[in-house]
Amino acid sequence: MAQHPLSRIVSRFKREPSRTGSLIITFYGDAILPRGGSVWLGTLLQFLALLQIDGGVVRTAVSRLAADGWLDRDKVGRKSFYKLAKDGRERFEAAVAHVYNPHPSDWAGQFELLLIVNAADREAARDALAEAGFGSPIPGVWIAPAGVAVPKAASGAIRLDVSADSEMGRRLIADSWSLQRTAESYRDFLHLFAPLDGWVSREDISPDDAILARILLIHHYRRVILRDPLLPAALLPADWPAQEARSFCGRLYRALLPASERWLDDHGESRTGALPAPGTGLGQRFD
Repeated sequence: MAQHPLSRIVSRFKREPSRTGSLIITFYGDAILPRGGSVWLGTLLQFLALLQIDGGVVRTAVSRLAADGWLDRDKVGRKSFYKLAKDGRERFEAAVAHVYNPHPSDWAGQFELLLIVNAADREAARDALAEAGFGSPIPGVWIAPAGVAVPKAASGAIRLDVSADSEMGRRLIADSWSLQRTAESYRDFLHLFAPLDGWVSREDISPDDAILARILLIHHYRRVILRDPLLPAALLPADWPAQEARSFCGRLYRALLPASERWLDDHGESRTGALPAPGTGLGQRFD
């Protein structure tokens, strides 16, 4: 019997450490934010049951995300509804353009340079800066091409504008980002999800398979592209695979969208009943 196209992808996901909480955040950001932002815990349990993740593990992951400030709980009768907390929502919404519709800045020889002296402040801002596209050549110093928005977590940093010709720019980039590792991650993504190409265009894909494939696709792609500083083409290697990966991901995503939205129609529940219809922004992803 032929192996299911999702089998290898699911197996890879299950080998990863601390996977459940991270996937829940992907599910919220990709599927629930466009449809009101809040969903019943039972919907999460049904989704993660597709991966054979035990309900107790899901509840523990949700509780930990709430304790860490990612989720807010709203209890109505015997049912618990969760939404992204303010900081978690702001952080994910800031990443939306980076993931679905990135726009590399035009290279004009300028960098934004941030200085963060206090070690505790550096640690608190580290993840948000990396997700925003900043790299760090030395501790306490972060750089990005001019025009990259500074995340709220680093709003207290000392900000400088610096100039560099292309050669100096490349040296700064080599010290600030591991472009080779990012390129390898893009190619790994293309290889891992290759079995879905062709399969996604079939008319008999079930809503269960579609929502699972969609969330795992974005979960993996998001982790790769959030390590990509979206540098200008002039500062990238000639064989940079980002555009190929983006086109591939967008093609799969658009094909999976109709059946996966049917799953949300059938299983998604908000405080007021069925999940609201998605906003127009959903259809504009990967344009």
